[in-house]
Amino acid sequence: MVEDGAVVEFYAEKPSHQKTAGSIFLGKVTNVLPGMQAAFIDIGEEKNAFLYVDDALLPPNLEDTDSDLPTGHTRRKKTITELVKQGQEVIVQVVKEAIGTKGARVTRHVTFPGRYCVLMPTVSYVGVSRRITDEDERQRLRKIAKSMKPKDMGVIVRTVAESKTDDELKKDIEFLVRLWDKVKSQATGVKAPSSSTGYGAGLSDSKRRANQETTRLLVDDVTVYGKILDLLDAVFPR
Repeated sequence: MVEDGAVVEFYAEKPSHQKTAGSIFLGKVTNVLPGMQAAFIDIGEEKNAFLYVDDALLPPNLEDTDSDLPTGHTRRKKTITELVKQGQEVIVQVVKEAIGTKGARVTRHVTFPGRYCVLMPTVSYVGVSRRITDEDERQRLRKIAKSMKPKDMGVIVRTVAESKTDDELKKDIEFLVRLWDKVKSQATGVKAPSSSTGYGAGLSDSKRRANQETTRLLVDDVTVYGKILDLLDAVFPR
């Protein structure tokens, strides 16, 4: 990233070491294991991914908020056989990389981290980072998030949102919602297993950092270039 002619941030990602954490896949349930309360999901990788029953029940990463879990997600406990069936196609997100003989760990409760907020499309919830300690500011941000979050979706306000305007938070949430809509629409047009759901770890930096102040994005790979154009067409058409 260049500002005023000087490099201020630099990130490198080697194609031979692509990470899948954060990537979203349209997977297919290959095996349900009632004894382990888990299921194996074919996501098109070398090893099938592992879905624990808790990863199909509870939204992840709520420890950075100060509210209780939303009603309906704290007491009700279903078995893995009630949640997924063999042969079923499911949208999942990788939360832990594959390692050794173990496949990746996935969750059905996907999250989209933005600049100021995190969108949780599968759970109705509002939270504010605990690192924001000023109570008036916490209430202001919570009120904004509650008024702007889509119905039946969740929003967590990140620490960097402190002192940001209503408009800045609104644009961030709208961006993340468009991204989720793109994932859903692309998932309906492909057959599982597929990673072509419009959102992956490899483009996360481009997604988070591109905004209306961005002047240029230099790309030297035609495949990545195409993916970025598709992404921008969906979330920043102008």
